[in-house]
Amino acid sequence: MEILKFITAGSVDDGKSTLIGRLLYDSESILADQLEALQRSNRKNDDGTIDLAILTDGLKAEREQGITIDVAYKYFQTDKRKFIIADAPGHIQYTRNMVTGASNSNLAIILIDARKGVIEQTIRHSFLVSLLGLPQVVVCVNKMDMVGYNEATFNQIVADYQALAAKVNLTNVTFIPVSALKGDNIVNRSENMGWYSGKSLLDHLETVELTVDDTASHARMPVQWVVRPQTEELHDYRGYAGKVVSGSFKVNDQITVLPSGFSSTVTKIELLDKEFEEATAGMSVTVHLQDDIDISRGDVLVSSKGQPQVSQLVEADLCWMDTRALDTSHTYFIQHNSKLTRCRIQEVLYKFNINTLEKTYDEDFKLNDIGCIIIKTADPLAFDLYQNNKANGGAILIDSRTNVTVGALMFRAIAD
Repeated sequence: MEILKFITAGSVDDGKSTLIGRLLYDSESILADQLEALQRSNRKNDDGTIDLAILTDGLKAEREQGITIDVAYKYFQTDKRKFIIADAPGHIQYTRNMVTGASNSNLAIILIDARKGVIEQTIRHSFLVSLLGLPQVVVCVNKMDMVGYNEATFNQIVADYQALAAKVNLTNVTFIPVSALKGDNIVNRSENMGWYSGKSLLDHLETVELTVDDTASHARMPVQWVVRPQTEELHDYRGYAGKVVSGSFKVNDQITVLPSGFSSTVTKIELLDKEFEEATAGMSVTVHLQDDIDISRGDVLVSSKGQPQVSQLVEADLCWMDTRALDTSHTYFIQHNSKLTRCRIQEVLYKFNINTLEKTYDEDFKLNDIGCIIIKTADPLAFDLYQNNKANGGAILIDSRTNVTVGALMFRAIAD
């Protein structure tokens, strides 16, 4: 069964947690003990109904303040598909949490309060969704019950958001008018909005097309472990274990090992105690090669027909996630799939003013800042451009003093 991973984003009090709670409640995806706890709760809405946001408010501070602080993950399934939901915070200071939640998502749900329309946080979240390359966006215009289910209000927000989408290069956008509080168009079609002829949110999530990069030329498998048992019965056994992050490998495929550049042929693909003719994206396998090549953890097996870039000087977009500002004089670690090496930020090219979408030329990179940098690594990286292959086009920065993850990187070009 297919798995759809999606993130919800919106401003504070736009109703993200309530929407997810309604989605779980109305699709009957709540366990008996959760339902019991929900009914015992003393958190009520103004109309006396149970506050469904309780289902996603996992931290004590979230329950006390009625806000989302950390990314809350929820899992449910229907007859058609499995789902992993990332409920991201709406506060500006938690932008880094949204980046974390969106990095592995297939789709973003952006909530807009029907009373407020497109606001500053809408721009911020839409820009981040575009930057992180999410292929599908659903704009849920929430709280339609508070504007009398007015069609003109919905149409105006759609027009305003379409203008924003054009600015940030979002192309695949679906608009759904909803009321998370009342349940309109969440799981079931709303009787209060007869003018809307589209699908309910759940129906859309169940049927939206998932894009999987199974292109053979994009075959990439970072080596996690060189398997050499060296036992009497497996004296000559040599396999390379890792996860295929994109594309696919088949027996007899010609592959190249990067960054060394040596080539060989796939002779066998193993998964546990079974052999397969093909390994596709998402599979963790052990690959055997025809030639004995010096391969170690961090090297990448790629298709010889479509090779990534190899360089020590990379231009990348950076989302800064640490309270300590970026220090261009400091040496950081960069983790690119299984490759870990030291690096320096050679130059800050610019930052984005997320509210105006303009570039600013300020080297002072602080928490939640986003911009473009040139990074120099101690060892060569075998990477794709993020816009061409997300799975091999991103990395994280780690502070070598504290081992804290301080930044998320999206590779854009080989730097001059």
